[in-house]
Amino acid sequence: MAHYLVTGAAGFIGARTSEMLIQDGHTVLGVDNLNDAYDPRMKDHRLAHLQTLSGFTFKKLDISSRPDVDQLSGEKFDAIINLAARAGVRFSVENPWLFYDTNVTGVLNLLDLCRRTGIKKFLLASTSSIYGANPPYPTPETASSSEPLQPYASSKKAAEVLAHTYHHLYGIDVSVLRYFTVYGPAGRPDLAMFRFCQWIYEGKPVRVNGDGKQSRGFTYLDDIARGTILALKPLGYEIINLGGHEVITINALIELLEELIGKKANVQYGPPNLADMFSNWADVSKAKQLLGWEPRVGLAEGVKKLVDWYAAERSWASGILTP
Repeated sequence: MAHYLVTGAAGFIGARTSEMLIQDGHTVLGVDNLNDAYDPRMKDHRLAHLQTLSGFTFKKLDISSRPDVDQLSGEKFDAIINLAARAGVRFSVENPWLFYDTNVTGVLNLLDLCRRTGIKKFLLASTSSIYGANPPYPTPETASSSEPLQPYASSKKAAEVLAHTYHHLYGIDVSVLRYFTVYGPAGRPDLAMFRFCQWIYEGKPVRVNGDGKQSRGFTYLDDIARGTILALKPLGYEIINLGGHEVITINALIELLEELIGKKANVQYGPPNLADMFSNWADVSKAKQLLGWEPRVGLAEGVKKLVDWYAAERSWASGILTP
């Protein structure tokens, strides 16, 4: 049995990863600053469930604050799983400083906690947005990540480089996971999957940036959490894609949601957003080779799980703010 620090534990990926670790017999100290980057009721919902689990403890703190991170120096962790982040490609254009505070300074604080307290393993959540405008498809980890399109991806690139520095200087074992468009129950309400589900269910306009022909390789939450846990093995320093095997256009996604919900969408197209990638599609052969991982949950199955969750939680989820 191991003891893990999971940052961003009330977040979408953090909550599910914490739950799966506890199901595997481990203990988790979860930390989160419970910010209002999106409607905090969603984080409250996830955290309330985690706090019913034996083996989970919680501290409210901010990884971008060195005094906050110093509060953790008395604990003995087998690894830090850093899933705390300011995420969202569009909002990062409006306030890049906020993103660098968490995604760079926060990572530096955690890496230095590893150095000072002898934590041997550090796992960093990164993003497929790092690959920029014109990567090869499917995109391997060797594709260029030096031309990000927004401050969010830039901050993640900086965090990856910092992690390599601490690996080189102090021998910290680092897994960097580049996630591709994660979705599932209790998902982030600022992302398309939850927003479209809510908007179609509630008869609201479905706002689409561009013509809807852009595509994504959506990845179901449980696949992401499972891959994250597998990447806790010793690897040295490795960057690994975790992504879905089915790519779908935004227009086709809306059609799938219409079918599952049983309602027609009122789609309203707007101008494309320059911060958005046109497509993403992961080459996950490295994950299969190093971790024995590949996605298991198909898109139709995963979207149905989201729709079923929304229907069950609609009494409050219908009021979640979807910017």
